[in-house]
Amino acid sequence: MASRTKITTTYEAERLIQPIYTGGDVALDREGQILATCLGEEALLTELCTGVLLARIEGDGEVLTTISLTPTASHLVTCSRSLSMQIYALRQNEGTPLITPTLLRTLKPHTTPVIIAAIDDSGTLLATGGADGIVKVWDIRDGYVTHTFRGHTGVISALHFFKVSDSETEPHKKKDKDRLSGKHSLEHQELTNGHNPTSAFRLASGSEDGKIRIWNLARRKSIATLDSHISVIRGLEYSGDANILISGSRDKTVILWDAHSWRDKRTFPVLEEIEAVGFLNRGRQFYTGGKTGRLRIWHVESGSEITKDQGVYGESDAISHIIRVDTTKILLSIHADQSLLLHSTSSLSAPESAFDGITSLPILRRISGTHDEIIDLAYVTPDNSLLALATNSESIRLVSLANSIPQASPLTEANYFGADVALLQGHEDIVICLSVDSSGCWLATGSKDNTARLWKIDHSLNSYQHHLTFTGHAESIGAVCIKSTAPVKISSEASDILDNLPKFLLTGSQDRTIKRWNIPRPDSSKESAFQPSQARALYTRKAHDKDINAIALSPNGNIFASASQDRMVKIWSTEEGEVQGILRGHRRGVWSVAFAPKDTPSISSEDGSVGSSRGLVLTGSGDKTVKIWSLNDYSCLRTFEGHTNSVLKVIWVPIPPPTPSPDDESAPRPSKRPPQIASAGGDGLLKVWDATTGEVATTLDNHTDRIWALTANPETGMLVSGGGDSVVTFWKDTSTETAAKTSAAATQRVEQDQELQNYIHRGRYREAITLALALNHPGRLLSLFTNVINTSPSEENSISGVKAVDEVISTLTDEQLLSLLFRVRDWNTNARTSPVAQRVLNVVVRSYPAGRLAGLGKRKGGKEVIEALRVYTERHYRRVEELWGESWLVECLLGEMDQLGLGDVGIGEEKGEVDKDVIMV
Repeated sequence: MASRTKITTTYEAERLIQPIYTGGDVALDREGQILATCLGEEALLTELCTGVLLARIEGDGEVLTTISLTPTASHLVTCSRSLSMQIYALRQNEGTPLITPTLLRTLKPHTTPVIIAAIDDSGTLLATGGADGIVKVWDIRDGYVTHTFRGHTGVISALHFFKVSDSETEPHKKKDKDRLSGKHSLEHQELTNGHNPTSAFRLASGSEDGKIRIWNLARRKSIATLDSHISVIRGLEYSGDANILISGSRDKTVILWDAHSWRDKRTFPVLEEIEAVGFLNRGRQFYTGGKTGRLRIWHVESGSEITKDQGVYGESDAISHIIRVDTTKILLSIHADQSLLLHSTSSLSAPESAFDGITSLPILRRISGTHDEIIDLAYVTPDNSLLALATNSESIRLVSLANSIPQASPLTEANYFGADVALLQGHEDIVICLSVDSSGCWLATGSKDNTARLWKIDHSLNSYQHHLTFTGHAESIGAVCIKSTAPVKISSEASDILDNLPKFLLTGSQDRTIKRWNIPRPDSSKESAFQPSQARALYTRKAHDKDINAIALSPNGNIFASASQDRMVKIWSTEEGEVQGILRGHRRGVWSVAFAPKDTPSISSEDGSVGSSRGLVLTGSGDKTVKIWSLNDYSCLRTFEGHTNSVLKVIWVPIPPPTPSPDDESAPRPSKRPPQIASAGGDGLLKVWDATTGEVATTLDNHTDRIWALTANPETGMLVSGGGDSVVTFWKDTSTETAAKTSAAATQRVEQDQELQNYIHRGRYREAITLALALNHPGRLLSLFTNVINTSPSEENSISGVKAVDEVISTLTDEQLLSLLFRVRDWNTNARTSPVAQRVLNVVVRSYPAGRLAGLGKRKGGKEVIEALRVYTERHYRRVEELWGESWLVECLLGEMDQLGLGDVGIGEEKGEVDKDVIMV
């Protein structure tokens, strides 16, 4: 009969939402499929259409300054602040989309950090510009410098490879042909037959001194200096169709240059600092992006702007870089808040006469490079398919949790796990807290702009609208709460969603007051547009002496709790707003509070008293403790200690749903798991506690910074944590699977033990020794070898005593042999078991060549085992030699006694001759 297995609580990080871009350079391949981004000192390769992480390349400990990807994604080049440049070859794995990077070489390109880098269309040449004002051209595959250009007096800020038309190079070719002869002609031929088969290849470079230089790669010198800008050059691009070069600068101008004469053709005052510029539609249009965060489109001929006034954006929306993908007609804009936007340029293909102006390019997708510091999170939608994130910004991000197959094109709407679905904009300052109702269709938010907002979430119609604003607090709102009980199944119709509109909203602020807001019902004839003045506070109460951090509503909605920095939690009646009780006991401010769900089992206090008839309250505090309180007498039932920093969030872990009974499937079997709570702390740890015993059930560690946010899926029980490291971790409860595996392993162990005993009894030594090594049973193995050695009589020509055992030991694999030597080493350290160890070691040494035994020393732990065997074997041999020497002394004494006749005396005594005198000589 198998012993009863103790059920342990286990969780594993099933999925992660983590940063892919934290600032710096960004690169994209020619097809717009592979995205290369900088993540501090690491370089990441991501599939743009599916969000799959293809490769993660570790850095050298310093932040990356540039990252470049060849058009075919065959090579990746990174430069860092350590003055090093690393070139990687990229190879796609067979059968998977993952990429294996191979470091080809590490170089030191400049004496100062590389600021800008560019790769030509062929993917063979790389240009680097440093802070020393030097431009270098490199052969990517062979890793050597082909050109070094000097002339700039400031930091290089822009680079662009291009090829001019053949008509421009004809005069230079004719002049070179007349001038070059003999050896010089051969040198010129070798130069032009290298990476640049003609003299049409050019490199344009711009620096912070406002000058642009055009370099002829074949002649290895500057052929033009363009000096019209008065500030840093940030963008360069050449159009072969129009034969013009465009430049954008932080002097708020864009200039078109004639590629024949290299004179300015036209100047456009764009009235913003330019960070990116480029051509569209074969040079008929160009785009600009800069400090205002607006992607603007312009006519080249008329000079007029196609995009109308797009309004004013914040500093976090500033554009730092724009990448054009011609094959898919998209523009990828990179913004200062580490977000990437995909814009469609399909609408610009119409003739110019058809344009009457557009507001802005359509945004196809939004990709969050990082979610910054995650302050709060919550499941939304009835099926919990979206996750709302408050990310230390004015906007709320809705992230998809879909498990469907990702779309195959980046132009379509992203529906993969972790994809950005929508951005809720309206607050004017950082959003601090979130609360969702029972239907998942209404989301309440509180912000530092002293307002709370209610949002309507209709994922089936892709509708995410601001519904109502609550204005009245004098300071930041740190807590919001709307009623959230058992999930309500509703349809996707708008009228059904409005029928589930919450009746009221509770808010708590740094002004130390709490307010209850009645939410007005919309007009039945039409959906009215609510104004902030329509939402009025039913009552306002001076609640605490310090900031209010959290508000929680009881399951029935009759009472609510408020937690504050004044170290107290107050229980209020929802209707009257009167204090019902005060929970005192924390030594620091209380960060989080939560009511126990319905049907929570009774929890006894440490002294044995039970108090849960009216309910339980859970709190987490800055004093590093978690407490459970009884609403019967507002006393503390249990205190949980274990965190090494403030407890920032606490929740009740959902009770698993009943499982079908094995005897009667129609009769559900309730879960036997005791009630549990989860707490997240400033120490970056997530702890799950047994509420009945006060012990830690498990500790989860996947964050590198404090955990601010914690929630649970009410249906699956999955825990979701988010913290200051921008990582969202989804923890799956694997307790059932772990218990099943443990039980199966215990049963298998018993069966294998019995099988081992059977093998030993039947004399099947090969199976017995192999199984004992696999089961890690040193005692059984020692007993087996002891019986073999003590076999009497020993078999002829056998070292151990049984030929079958000798044969088994001589045919072991390297892993089995090393495992056996581990056991022999342990036996060899004890004088009682050393004879067995020496006999087995004798068989091993005689059965295997010296080369194979020496090879075991290269394995993990092999060298230490061999050394221990040598040391203790030498000790045993010294002990035998000492005994051998002492045995000679005994033999000598016995010989002397025989000469004295003492031996006859003994015999005479046995015969009764004891009366004779003994004469000693």
